[in-house]
Amino acid sequence: MRVAIGDIDLDLAKATAAELGHDGQVIALPLDVTDPTSMEAFVADAEEQLGPLDVFINNAGIMPIGRFRDETPAGAARQVDINIHGVLNGARTILPRFTARHGGHLVNIASMAGKLGVPGTATYAGTKHFVVGWSESVLSELRHDGIPVDVTCVMPAVVRTELSAGAKATRGVKDVGPDDVADGIVSALKVPRFDVFVPRIGGTAAKISAVLPRRGRELLARATKADVTLLEADTSKRGAYELRAAQSPPRQVQAASDADALTAPAEARRPAEEPGA
Repeated sequence: MRVAIGDIDLDLAKATAAELGHDGQVIALPLDVTDPTSMEAFVADAEEQLGPLDVFINNAGIMPIGRFRDETPAGAARQVDINIHGVLNGARTILPRFTARHGGHLVNIASMAGKLGVPGTATYAGTKHFVVGWSESVLSELRHDGIPVDVTCVMPAVVRTELSAGAKATRGVKDVGPDDVADGIVSALKVPRFDVFVPRIGGTAAKISAVLPRRGRELLARATKADVTLLEADTSKRGAYELRAAQSPPRQVQAASDADALTAPAEARRPAEEPGA
């Protein structure tokens, strides 16, 4: 297995690479997903060191929690820059390479928030709705043009990482760990499919919610406590993450974000942790 990890926090990426691999099979490279030039350099360096990639995981995302009316324009712009433009920059860089090689698999990490509006994360949910809809459109374009490249959209519920610190439990939908998300991705790499819900019951919840009238959705959210999972999160447990997620303006190389992107050559079939919910 050969994997390249890209992150704006290079020290963290190096530590993760050292934990996961040896003999140069897992490498760490600098990456600012909001910068197209940085993304191009990352992919070029990864392929130079590891060979042609056939799996690319768009894993960028930050999730500040709070009511929309309290959100600053800069805070919203930062989420859009990382959560949306980061994904676009990754896909725009890797898809021409996949197309030229007549194969590859693009994996976009979205969220259950990309299917259901989640109180307390309005802008975040909006960015994840974008990732889901955009991924569907890109896959349709590839199929229409006869390009044999697969696209998968991963929609985890609450994942036990720093990003979801302090979140309340949702009835009927257990929280999951990064390994559960990784298992879902691996299964989609082995047998390609677009939708990957983690846990799987999340897909059932999304389907039920989609056919309910507005009042029914609200009652379901209240019954499962999904309406307060993030809105009433324990803020005392989120201080470090919120500070790191907001510590610099968008499009700055010094900005701190969660793990940005993972790429894997042909042998690689096991991604690292997904930091999002």
